[in-house]
Amino acid sequence: MEKGFNEKVGVTSRFQLKQFGENSLGKDVLKEAVTLPEGEDINEWVACHVLDFYNHTNMLYSSIAHSCNQQSCPVMSAGSKYEYLWNDKNHPKSPIRMSAFDYITKLMFWINQQIENESYFPSKQGNLFRDDFISVIAPTIFRRLLRVYSHMYYHHLAEISKYGLKTMLNTSFHHFVLFATKFHLIEYNEFAPVREIIKNLL
Repeated sequence: MEKGFNEKVGVTSRFQLKQFGENSLGKDVLKEAVTLPEGEDINEWVACHVLDFYNHTNMLYSSIAHSCNQQSCPVMSAGSKYEYLWNDKNHPKSPIRMSAFDYITKLMFWINQQIENESYFPSKQGNLFRDDFISVIAPTIFRRLLRVYSHMYYHHLAEISKYGLKTMLNTSFHHFVLFATKFHLIEYNEFAPVREIIKNLL
């Protein structure tokens, strides 16, 4: 069975998010938290954060996935101005329009594949990161995770607030933005759908 986001919505998911919230960093120290520690390899630092943000978005989206369906979210979008099409490697010249649920399910599965790919995220002693990890591999994942955050803010913020998870979403996204900009993983124009949200967080 394909691994995507955690589809088990309910007490377990929300409990995990509450734990994350309790352990999350406050606004005042987030800027310090993204700084590369002295002596730390930048590839390892970025790879570690790819995994963290993947887990954060996975848990947050799983809390509202039951209400993100073909009827409520027939296309993957961030408001009416921004729609995201899925680029299938089997049809690279024909981006596919799909529901947000299907898009995010595919996206989470795809990210999981990247993380488990030893040539992208080496875990065995002696294996090294590819030269394009910081310039291509990590930025591609970050750009796609940004779309998940954007969709949740535009289309599911009321539900996230209802479950008491808005602070967790804001903290996670704030951390994500600071990290992505610190290491130049996302270009300025990519933030267009959520620029006002970012202004309120920073």
